[in-house]
Order: sequence, then C-alpha cells, then structure tokens
Amino acid sequence: MADDALVCPSCGESHPSDERFCRNCGMPLVHAGRTGEEERVTAAQERARKIKPQYSEGDLVRVAGARHQAEAELVQGLLLEEGIPSMTRRSAGFDVPDMLAAGPRDILVPASGAAAAREVLLQADLLERDRPGPAVANPGRLLIGLLAAIALVGVIAWLGTEILG
Repeated sequence: MADDALVCPSCGESHPSDERFCRNCGMPLVHAGRTGEEERVTAAQERARKIKPQYSEGDLVRVAGARHQAEAELVQGLLLEEGIPSMTRRSAGFDVPDMLAAGPRDILVPASGAAAAREVLLQADLLERDRPGPAVANPGRLLIGLLAAIALVGVIAWLGTEILG
C-alpha cells in the first residue's frame, strides 16, 4: 500500500487517493499509511462519525423542550445515538444569564431529521403522543359566564342603592 492510499475504517477495503467515501459501505476513508500508532479521535470527531447525512439537511426545527441544560444534553445524546444531529438554545423569555445551567432549552434538529427525532423522543417517553392544541372556549359557556357576571354586578348595584337610599 502506498502512503497516500486510503482505506475504509469499517470494512478495510483499499481505495485510490482521489476517492473520499467507501464504495461498499459509504464510510469516510482514512489514510492507510499509519504504522501501528492509533490516531487520536476527538470527542467532536466521534460525534460527527455517528451523524447520518440524510438527517442533516434543511433549516433547524424545534422538536422538543427541556427544563434545564442537563435534560437537554440527555435528549441530545438520545438523538445522536440514532444519528440525528441536534443543538440546544435557551428558550425565549427566560431571564437567567446564559452561563447558568438553569432555565428551559429548545432542542433543534435539521428539518430532514425532525420526524425521526420526534419518533425517537416518543419511544423514550420524552414527548406526548397527542399534544393538545390551544384551548378553544365553548361559546355557550362563555355567554353564561358573561350573563352571570352582569347579574352579579346588577345585584351589587341594587343593594348599594337600597342601603344608601
């Protein structure tokens, strides 16, 4: 093998230096010229190897919320195990400095991975199956409440005039 030859880290097949991905399994190729020394893999590289390309396209979409940073990191870990990239951001309207771990977080994923992320979170019971929509007031109950309030104000006004008059 030449020093500039590339091999697949998954199946071990050799490839010419102008290729970047394995023809058999699609893994990114690495240089074959290493003599016994293991190349150190950083945490960021390890995370990047887990991400599935089909889940990394599109705008960021909110798929879940977390109560604090630790919970957000747990959700991110679950998504990463399934190959779904994610990021967190502090939820709007919470007044705590960003350096603190307290406060709600939004979990964001690329649009192509949103459905898969929701399915993973449903399986982990971190998301409700049927999220209730906004509460719609029943018009009949609203009318009855309004009439009761008007009647109460009328009785108080009548009592006030009887006592003073």
